[in-house]
Amino acid sequence: MNLKKILAAIISTAMLIVNAATGAVGMPSSELMRLDEAPRGEIASPLQETLTSENSGLNPGYSVTPIQNTRPVNPEDVLPNVTATAAIVIEASTGHVLYERNPDQRMFPASTTKMMTLITALESNNLDEIVTVGAGAYNAEGSTLWLDVGEKIPLGDLLYGMMLISGNDGAIAIAEHCGGTVADFAARMTQKAHELGAVNTNFTNANGLPDPNHYTTARDLAIMAKYGFSFPQFEEICSTKEISFGWIHDDTKLLRNENQMLWLYRGANGIKTGYTDAAGRCLVTAAKQNGVQLIAVVLDSLYIWNDSIFLLDYGFGRVSSETLIETGQVVKTLPVVSGRRKSMPVKTAGEIIMPVFEGDANAYEIVYDLPNELTAPITSGEAIGKIRVVLPDGREAASVDVVTTADVEQKSFFRLIWDKIKNFFA
Repeated sequence: MNLKKILAAIISTAMLIVNAATGAVGMPSSELMRLDEAPRGEIASPLQETLTSENSGLNPGYSVTPIQNTRPVNPEDVLPNVTATAAIVIEASTGHVLYERNPDQRMFPASTTKMMTLITALESNNLDEIVTVGAGAYNAEGSTLWLDVGEKIPLGDLLYGMMLISGNDGAIAIAEHCGGTVADFAARMTQKAHELGAVNTNFTNANGLPDPNHYTTARDLAIMAKYGFSFPQFEEICSTKEISFGWIHDDTKLLRNENQMLWLYRGANGIKTGYTDAAGRCLVTAAKQNGVQLIAVVLDSLYIWNDSIFLLDYGFGRVSSETLIETGQVVKTLPVVSGRRKSMPVKTAGEIIMPVFEGDANAYEIVYDLPNELTAPITSGEAIGKIRVVLPDGREAASVDVVTTADVEQKSFFRLIWDKIKNFFA
């Protein structure tokens, strides 16, 4: 057993003893909630009103005592108790900004970088691909999955390890597998970020370890997170609280997400924590309530959980939802050509819920991309078109398939000929 595995075994045993002694369940314990987290020279004091599920988005059973911000804030800032240097909240389907503070200030992202590592891997690789761990991953600094040189692990497993417990070695192994070298993979990350509109971002590595040329902004991280939700696996991975894999080098075989918001906040579904001395405490978080998906970013925060709760509460307080299209809604009745019935109603295969913003016109155009007719044979449930919701600037915000509602056989050859003869003499 090498030194890394020995250390992993010691840490695992210690955690088991602590959990057994405290009966710890639910949200992982963390010092990040403590009042003494403030850097030296800062004076942290609790505000009077405790946040609970009754006055905030916290889940039942949790409460948080907000901390008085000790950093200077613009007098016009509507969230003065948010301690982050840079912050933003957006609605994901539209990109609508609900709150921002220094959103375009260049910042170090720390391990929130791994969100873009995940996106880049999902975009061009199969989760079943086998990754062979190299020396670069084994020698990674900082948080680790305790990977060994030569280990063969499915890419999907490593993505979970990278996102849940921030394994820097996992990020390097992923980058080398998907991009050849970390530098080449980081260049792809940067290129994709710029294509998305995150033009104030530059990546030099896949894990967020300090580098003067590795930077981003709160707005850019929100843009990247918004794109991430276009991949089903993105939310699945980022919202996972716990998962087990046989290759994990401790007795528990368990990965447990470091993002406490998954336990704390109602509807939380991601995304990634981060910390270095240069970056401070960082968090890209997300939550979905009543069909509305919000993304909040805090960079260089004194209290990432408190800040994120303030931001999400503020955001959800200024947006509601409207169901534009219901599941199973009959859209139209289309004629059927060459079939044993003359027409068929078609219906939606899902719903479209769109945000309604406080004080905004909320102008959405509903576009029906449907054929003029159907041609037999037809299978029930077959997708034949879409309904799209388009924003005023032309971007598509949401869409849903339109499907057939019955099986229709094609007429026999003789029936088709007879119909042509009748139509000819009609």
